[in-house]
Amino acid sequence: MLQIDLNQLPTSDELPDSDDTPVDNEDQNLLPNILLFLLSSIWAERMDWYFGVDMAVYHTTGLNPRVPVVPDAFLSLGVERKKGGKSRRSYVVWEEQGIVPIFTLEMVSHKPGGEYDEKMAIYARLGVLYYAIYNPEFWQRDGHQPFEMYKLVDGKYELQRGEPYWMAEVGLGIGRNQTVFSNLSQEQLAWFDERGDRYLSADERADAERQRADMAQRQVESLLARLRSLEISEGESLD
Repeated sequence: MLQIDLNQLPTSDELPDSDDTPVDNEDQNLLPNILLFLLSSIWAERMDWYFGVDMAVYHTTGLNPRVPVVPDAFLSLGVERKKGGKSRRSYVVWEEQGIVPIFTLEMVSHKPGGEYDEKMAIYARLGVLYYAIYNPEFWQRDGHQPFEMYKLVDGKYELQRGEPYWMAEVGLGIGRNQTVFSNLSQEQLAWFDERGDRYLSADERADAERQRADMAQRQVESLLARLRSLEISEGESLD
């Protein structure tokens, strides 16, 4: 690896904020952003995490610190939600106290992007603990499974078993879920708790609360009807 003078590294203001590579399907933006919105609700009170979507990650483990890797999504822990109170243009590891993402996500599209080799090697060198590859359409073409989770063990990624997969060091599980989005049935990625229960969106929680309230109301009405029936029956017997 190239020797780098840490005192001569560029600042985030001097670096491009992406690799200018357009996504080639809508899910590459939609699904990671759904994970971000859900996490903003799950960890609403926490200020020590950052979830980036299609954002350049600059690091010093490659040949040139000005050349970033751009995950479809990544999660870092122990960093500010808003760096200095402002939104990040990119994630620059040397400006984040050396904290690298603990989790990265790549979504495979019709044009392979090195998810199973080149990017995997980059994330291994960087020290990303968990690496997920989501490949719902082309997994047979690529000889892999639709969803794979890898964990870095002794500098190499090992394929993990189980879905949703619980990331103990993160405190979250991740896996697939069939749901309805914008009135369309669609498979999405979702966060799960340690029991394997999926975290619901705000809309889903509101719907569940309405259903519980409706059920409680129906139970009350059923009980009142039963009581009225008993009172009528007792009155008839007295007659």
